[in-house]
Amino acid sequence: MSTTPSTTARTLADPDTPFAVVDVHKTRRNIARLAKRANQLGVTLRPHVKTAKSLDVAALLHDDTPCPVTVSTLAEAEAFADGGYTDITYAVGIDPHKLPRVIALLRRGVRLRILLDSVEQASFVAEASRQAGLPIPTQIEIDCDGHRGGLKPDATALPEVGRILNDAGCLDGILTHAGESYFAYTAEEQRLAAKNERDTAVAAAERLRAAGLPIHTVSVGSTPTAHAAEDLTGVTELRAGNYVFFDLVMAGLGVCHLEDLALSVVVTVIGHRPEYGWIITDGGWMAMSRDRGTAAQQTDQGYGLVTDLNGNPIPGLVMTAASQEHGTLTARDGAHLPDLPVGTRLRILPNHACATAAQHHGYHVVDGTRSTDAAPVIEAFWQRVTGW
Repeated sequence: MSTTPSTTARTLADPDTPFAVVDVHKTRRNIARLAKRANQLGVTLRPHVKTAKSLDVAALLHDDTPCPVTVSTLAEAEAFADGGYTDITYAVGIDPHKLPRVIALLRRGVRLRILLDSVEQASFVAEASRQAGLPIPTQIEIDCDGHRGGLKPDATALPEVGRILNDAGCLDGILTHAGESYFAYTAEEQRLAAKNERDTAVAAAERLRAAGLPIHTVSVGSTPTAHAAEDLTGVTELRAGNYVFFDLVMAGLGVCHLEDLALSVVVTVIGHRPEYGWIITDGGWMAMSRDRGTAAQQTDQGYGLVTDLNGNPIPGLVMTAASQEHGTLTARDGAHLPDLPVGTRLRILPNHACATAAQHHGYHVVDGTRSTDAAPVIEAFWQRVTGW
């Protein structure tokens, strides 16, 4: 499949649907918001580039200068290293099969930090480091809320993991992620999640230091807690990724507003089923993903909210069902089902920006500040640096 748009595509009315669209103005605004907050909190911001997977988007993070980043795959690490990024954290637990690729990046001059949470992992990382003749910078994952992997700050194994890594010259620090903050539905719950994230990370770092182990990096972050944190004393860096685009899950949590959502998917009306109250489009879950992250929130947004081609929400119109290549739009809350003829183009705001972005090879870029009654002009095409 080609990742290059047609040279004749000038507006959102031109490319074949479905395709992903990014509003560069909203993206810049979202980036500036968290950068300002990190500066106020006195920590380094290490954006997670897994959301956009785009060097063009990453260039907006720090005035077109490579900055510290987080990745979720080694393919991302390699692609961003090719793009000039040399300070990278691979924030998924390591396995031995991947270490040759890690070492290859280190030999290229990339400071690639890896993550682990067990004695077993620490032992094979230490051995690989000795055999390679260079330290593999490693962070210990700390579990702050029972969301996924990690050691509790009081875990018996924590000092042992630290010693194994330190003896091999690999120990860099600790990292935690408040994954349960995605279910913190009020500002106070998010503030408490951020406080717990910070307190847990600092407690783990202090315990390791008390054992005589050097801890240079104390890394925390998720999009909800990054925006809710009030005090990051003892923390050295803040991570977040979704904030660049935001999505309906974040809007449902109150972390952002609908007008902050920078990513959408353009689809075309291809049919009607009036007997069911359906409008059918050519954008199914292959365009939007199967993510139904708002289903657990107070307002279930189905597979996404519907706007016109200029990004104006169509009251009550929701993408409520999806098959592979078909999307079903219905009206809710007593709203009138609009008359949208076959051929009408619409934009769908996604539940989960990361999952929706992963369905596409790149983004057609528009600037939402340029008001127009016609279809928005395509400013550029930003290609994703890693594919499937």
